[in-house]
Amino acid sequence: MITDSNSSRNQQLYLILSAIFLTNAIVAEFAGVKIFSLEKLLGLMPAQLPFFGGQKLDFNLSVGVVIWPLVFIISDLVNEYFGREGVRKISFITAGMIAWSFVIVLAGTGLPPADFWLGLNSTDPSGNPFDINYAYTSIFRAGLGIIVGSLAAFLVSQLIDAYAFHYLKKLTGSKKLWLRATGSTVISQLIDSFVILFIAFFLLGNWSMQQVLQVGLVQYTYKVSLAILLTPLIYLAHWIIDGYLSKRK
Repeated sequence: MITDSNSSRNQQLYLILSAIFLTNAIVAEFAGVKIFSLEKLLGLMPAQLPFFGGQKLDFNLSVGVVIWPLVFIISDLVNEYFGREGVRKISFITAGMIAWSFVIVLAGTGLPPADFWLGLNSTDPSGNPFDINYAYTSIFRAGLGIIVGSLAAFLVSQLIDAYAFHYLKKLTGSKKLWLRATGSTVISQLIDSFVILFIAFFLLGNWSMQQVLQVGLVQYTYKVSLAILLTPLIYLAHWIIDGYLSKRK
């Protein structure tokens, strides 16, 4: 863990990691309104796995979840070099910027559209009538529901991730980076994967609880699996950062 907060290299490192963290978190919020089929992406038939309540489980994920593991990798790196306080700081800053984005987008959807903009986009590529302002409002306001849910899930899961990482680091010392990185993600993402869907799509949307559990289970499995697969990337980033910090000015 870095203790010299006045070091120029330390500050640059924290700035770079924070910028990556913040950018990916905000992009995930607005991209997450779309749910895509992993089976279709891979050219496979729907899995249709048995699920409780007589439902069938397919591999459907939010677009935002694709890059979300990167957020937690960066979080683990910040925790490794700057401690829990470093994670808390960037987590609250990111939550504030997400909330600010919420305000700007909400205001934007309420502004009256220009006539020429409506006219230029009055038909889709097939020539069918198309209301671009309705599409704009529907997509972004659906994303606002995700933002409301994710703000709660994000802060809770981030603080739990930071605590779990720190606790595991106390047990392992400087060894077993893979254990504290993966272990903290396994714990925190159990909360994040379900809380955001419950608030955004069940309380503020039109999903059933079965759909929340289905997509939440798939997303949690994806996040944990990717966290394990990306473990070498954490070691690589650790090696690069150590080399960067060891350079003399």
